Amino acid sequence: MIRKLNEQDRSELLAFLGKAPALNLFLIADVENFGFDQDFQEVWGEFEPENGHIKAVLLRYEHNYLPYAAGPFNVQGFADIMKQDEKMEMLSGSTSIAGLFSPYISFRKEKSMHFAELKELEGEQSVPVSAEISAQRATLQHVEAICSLMDGIEEFEVGPESSRSNMRRTLETGTGRTYFVERDGRTAAAASTTAESSMSAMVVSVATHPDYRGEGLATLVVTKLCSDLVSEGKSLCLFYDNPDAASIYKRIGFRDIGDWSMMYR
Repeated sequence: MIRKLNEQDRSELLAFLGKAPALNLFLIADVENFGFDQDFQEVWGEFEPENGHIKAVLLRYEHNYLPYAAGPFNVQGFADIMKQDEKMEMLSGSTSIAGLFSPYISFRKEKSMHFAELKELEGEQSVPVSAEISAQRATLQHVEAICSLMDGIEEFEVGPESSRSNMRRTLETGTGRTYFVERDGRTAAAASTTAESSMSAMVVSVATHPDYRGEGLATLVVTKLCSDLVSEGKSLCLFYDNPDAASIYKRIGFRDIGDWSMMYR
């Protein structure tokens, strides 16, 4: 049986997701931070017929969907829910789970990435840039300048309107933070977190303006971001598919734990 979840399901749902906390970072954070009664978020669960326990979960955040299951589940049932959303943009999840939906939903593009986790900073953390350059923590007044940098990064799939509304929401709700550096009066590099919860956060939107690549600016902002989160006792996760980016992350202490897919409709 599949049904929409509500506040009465919170404890059982978080216990179920907590068995794989890194993999379920987004799900845990969204439930902790936004619950079940927001217009931009819904959560469904599939239940074991024998004992009534949750066996699979599907979350909608805006028009993006995230499924999770610890074993076999009703893939078509979840697909039918997603297909009712005419504005559906993306399905994301562990590659082994996301790939199950291809027979039921037509996707125009699929992107697969490595999934890495950082529990503590280690190794080389030196930043080869001028001491005069420092990472600043963004406020709402910096949203437009930072998102303008993101607009020019080809591999980012989020549209301009969504990127701005998403950053404003994370800053306003405290569910994410952004650090950036400026050069010549413009944003030269930035890195953000999203889905911050009591246990962890996801590093996203690591970007450097093409004019300033190779200067160590991405290392600077990512190291500052991770240092702050680790000092608060949180672990971090991120996706990557760029070997150059991987070298930065692994020097800091990230380790691969799986693969993640993003399927664009």
